[in-house]
Amino acid sequence: MHTVLASIPSPDSGVVDVGPLPIHVYGLLLAIGVLVAAKIAETRWGRRGYVQKDFADLAIWVIVGGIVGARVYHVISDYQLFTDDWLKVFEIWEGGLSIWGVIGGGVIAVVLVTKIRHLDTLALMDCIAPGLLAAQAIGRWGNWFNQELFGGPTDLAWGLEISPENRPAGYENVDTFHPTFLYESLYCLFLLGVFLAVERRFRLRKGQGFALYLAMYTFGRFFFENLRVDPANEIGGIRINSFVSAIVCVFGVAWFVWLGRRGPEYPLGRAPADRRAGHPLDHSTEPETPVGTP
Repeated sequence: MHTVLASIPSPDSGVVDVGPLPIHVYGLLLAIGVLVAAKIAETRWGRRGYVQKDFADLAIWVIVGGIVGARVYHVISDYQLFTDDWLKVFEIWEGGLSIWGVIGGGVIAVVLVTKIRHLDTLALMDCIAPGLLAAQAIGRWGNWFNQELFGGPTDLAWGLEISPENRPAGYENVDTFHPTFLYESLYCLFLLGVFLAVERRFRLRKGQGFALYLAMYTFGRFFFENLRVDPANEIGGIRINSFVSAIVCVFGVAWFVWLGRRGPEYPLGRAPADRRAGHPLDHSTEPETPVGTP
């Protein structure tokens, strides 16, 4: 056991009682994150000249696809956690929603729904990307309430206090750990600012915004993943999620470059960069006709 001068306390419980109703904070933060992401995406969809009602009609399918994908990925990658009681698969309020599953399930839903409804797939992905960062920044605080997914031991002033019953084997006598939930939350907020700045500074092509999100987020996630000490399946001594982070990061960079050369362009006046004050392509003073409107 070691002594530290300062630390971040952890909540004693991930459940808050509101009268007779127990509220699981992880689930509450997840719901808030989803609502924030949906609002950001819907607003961006409308500002790009698309019909906002179209987004409202398909949003529920994208959300469901993301949540189902998040749980499926977690169950597959950490199957040993459910072998004794498969009903735990449905207890999403206890944690266990993987961002890789969110992306995979959400992308599948976006592709299917936009193809069925004849909407712009890449444009919708661009609209969703910054909302994902905001949702992740909010949702990571659920890990704090659940005392899970923290990093290795640290004596730093912002070390996270973890209750003895929540410490992994081999760390029973360690009091404070790296607060990876906080690192990732702050990183996502930083990326959100970078993402919006890039969009306004450079005229990105369709899909490049989502590719940029993939590349930037997975770059940081690779390092956060390697800080963690919670039990996880590994390949050659490396956590599976670290492999996934590296692969998706490389893919995101390659896709961003490819789209920059061959991807479809937004109509003039529709990309965020076109709306900067004084920009030669700024059409913000002109009335807009939503795409798809006769």
